[in-house]
Amino acid sequence: MKKITVKINGKDILAESGKSILEVAKENGIKIPFLCFHPDVETTQHCNMCIVQIAGENELMRACTTKVKEGMEITTDSEEIEEKRKANLDKILKKHLLKCSECVLLQNCKLLELVKDFKGKPTMEKSDEDKILEVGEIIFDQTKCIGCGNCTVVCPTNFLSLNERNRVAPSSDEKKDCVNCGQCILHCPVGAIKSAGEFDELLNLETYMADENKTIVVQFAPSIRTSIGEEFGMEPGEIVTEKLIAGLKKLGFAYVFDTAAGADFTTMEESDELIERVLKNENLPAFSSCCPSWVSFLEFNYPEFIPNLCTSRSPQTMLGGIIKNYWSKIKNIDPKNIFVVSIMPCVAKKHEVKREEMKIDGIYPVDMVLTTRELARMFKKKGINLKDIEGVKADDPLCVPSGAGVIYGASGGVFESAFRTAYHKVTGLELPNEAIKEIRGTVEGIKVKELHLGEKRVKVCVVSGIKNAKKILDELKENPGLYDAVEVMACPGGCVGGGGQSLPITMDIVKKRAASLYKIDDDGAIKGAHDNPVIKTIYADFFNNKETRHKILHTHFSPKKKAKINVINK
Repeated sequence: MKKITVKINGKDILAESGKSILEVAKENGIKIPFLCFHPDVETTQHCNMCIVQIAGENELMRACTTKVKEGMEITTDSEEIEEKRKANLDKILKKHLLKCSECVLLQNCKLLELVKDFKGKPTMEKSDEDKILEVGEIIFDQTKCIGCGNCTVVCPTNFLSLNERNRVAPSSDEKKDCVNCGQCILHCPVGAIKSAGEFDELLNLETYMADENKTIVVQFAPSIRTSIGEEFGMEPGEIVTEKLIAGLKKLGFAYVFDTAAGADFTTMEESDELIERVLKNENLPAFSSCCPSWVSFLEFNYPEFIPNLCTSRSPQTMLGGIIKNYWSKIKNIDPKNIFVVSIMPCVAKKHEVKREEMKIDGIYPVDMVLTTRELARMFKKKGINLKDIEGVKADDPLCVPSGAGVIYGASGGVFESAFRTAYHKVTGLELPNEAIKEIRGTVEGIKVKELHLGEKRVKVCVVSGIKNAKKILDELKENPGLYDAVEVMACPGGCVGGGGQSLPITMDIVKKRAASLYKIDDDGAIKGAHDNPVIKTIYADFFNNKETRHKILHTHFSPKKKAKINVINK
């Protein structure tokens, strides 16, 4: 990129041509306030908090969209600019009803920072026209919405728009539905969108934990170990697995298990499905089914592809079923008295555990899902700082995952895990890393790779983002034989970028979280699910017949209707 010289507040600065004033200022430690800007979202130019003065221009310009030019002279902090910013903040506060105690951005609120910096005063009076709407697992609070439009940009199904009052509004179009991915939550600058019951679940959990007749068990998803540390001042991607386990123990959970071990069971079953389908040339391409947002999207929009979904359960419901049907026997506990909590990076996982198809003998495998954010709030409420505590190991036997189980948290990880084991089952050999590395790290796009499974050539497609999934499904309608296997993650980068993850979140942060998962895999002794001694033992002792395996380790899918839009408050 060409280097140019600009002047900011009288200081000469070397900048890259094509970058915005805001980017250049941030890179050089010059503070320009902003609210609606997000580095991964096409700028909506709404809040006008980032206005600056450019020599020769009659009007103040937005730093988020104005590109630097050679010789440009920029002022960021004049009296005129400050007065205009304060006036713009007052306009924002007339739209936003402050509800800080229940906000997802309580710890990271840019609006509160602006209120402090500019001595802004809340002035909004609630209107009967503004409602709080619930759709599936997402709540849209129009009394907090400032109309920036970020949510409408990131919504992968075009389900969101701004109404006549410039408030977020779910679509009533029968052909559009929410997939509960939560990307709107991650990119809302004012906390006007959150998951249903976010933080309220913590009170419900306290009630269950006080019940002496219940054994409260918790499992944590692969990606949590490289994301939750950010809530306690640690660097993005810092690995905190054992600290996380220690924190969960301090909260009072009787047993702590690793969902990545559940991922190893998913891998064992999914690899069998992949081999059978490829060899028989049936129900191809085989679709991954671990991501509930992707599954919901397909069930609603492309039900004709339901037979292509692998029936192996997702890791959290896989492990929940094993806890209540295998581990319960070891501990001699009635499954009805086991309460399983999942810590997930994903809002859609809250929906997944409520699906009727997930029940085993009438019992849900998982009873409650908390997001990364909710767990962090719980830790902070109890005064537990993960940065300061000594780590411990998870509980036997569901405590030792393979590296393949851990990389489920990154886009490409699910298929890589399945193919490592499928390759071993077919050839008796271990899959060389170099053979599959190209599909890793799909952040927002599509990667295609041709691999060998014995004598068969397998063309795989790894997809990140629902919009890209739509492209692939439309291609497959025209050319059904295009791929043999397709992995889809609804959230860019996979679970590391999930809608329940810690805030703030950017693609740079997502990449660091994913890189740490691959580091765990690289450093670990057990590479594939088929090498995991715990998994081998449980298969030999318990899953030694097809009926038991199918009942506990598999599920099914069906066409779905549009979710209702409920008004929960006026």
